[in-house]
Amino acid sequence: MGAGRRWRQAATAYLFLLPGLLLFAIFRVYPLVEGLRLSFTNARLGRATYEGVGLANYARLAEDTRFHVSLGNTAFYTLASTLPILAIPLGLALALNRGRLRNVLRSVFFFPFTLSVVTVGLAWLWLLDPVVGPFNYYLRAAGVPTRPWLADPQTAWWAIILTTVWWVTGYYLVIYLAGLQDIPRELYEAAALDGAGGWRSFLAITLPLLRPVLLFVGVTHVIGSFQIFGQVFVLTGGGPGDATRTVVQHLYETAFQNFFQFGAASAMAWVLFAIILVFSILQFRLLRGQAEY
Repeated sequence: MGAGRRWRQAATAYLFLLPGLLLFAIFRVYPLVEGLRLSFTNARLGRATYEGVGLANYARLAEDTRFHVSLGNTAFYTLASTLPILAIPLGLALALNRGRLRNVLRSVFFFPFTLSVVTVGLAWLWLLDPVVGPFNYYLRAAGVPTRPWLADPQTAWWAIILTTVWWVTGYYLVIYLAGLQDIPRELYEAAALDGAGGWRSFLAITLPLLRPVLLFVGVTHVIGSFQIFGQVFVLTGGGPGDATRTVVQHLYETAFQNFFQFGAASAMAWVLFAIILVFSILQFRLLRGQAEY
């Protein structure tokens, strides 16, 4: 193959990629770069020109107590929801992996993920309603004390975590099932011949070979957790008080409710990006490696 032909093939390939690359540059790269630029200015709605303020927006975050609270709340949600998100879909995937109704049950569990976050939030807002909600109704019928789950600072986050786990379990279940289906059956048969039980096979075969899947699920969940907004906005609005206020909600209010401070909100977004990047790198380092049969 001559150099001219290789060049034409490469040019043709990039020509087909050009529309997608242009859209990516316009709707992804440009907003990122523009947001970084705004974070160093006093940008605000109504100002004709923006002046550079250096690192003032970032320095102001060190004194923003509400930002500190929202960051702590977001970190708590991320840590508290990680184990259920990793374990519950995995347990269901192990139970369904060899079942006859695997395809049907997979569709049933996946269905909630097809719903929008607003739909899920409104449904659980009704389920957890302290007066007419079915959850408290059946607790009262069983003689168990009830409480306002979304209005109590001690239970509000756990109610949001429950809602999120119910919503995303089906999505991660499908991913785990795909990973389990890729593990050769012969490995389990060989382990059984050596006297390994189910738990030993899980630790020695399933978990190591699912490491790439666990990495994907973990990184995806952490990124989504730090960006949580919809569930909180619908269920609690950040309350009671600031008990469930998240970084993205604080960012949203700074940009679109509190005098439209776009510069400060952009700085907040880039700090959040840096935090997500650090956690993602740590997860890659902890779970990196290829599955080897």
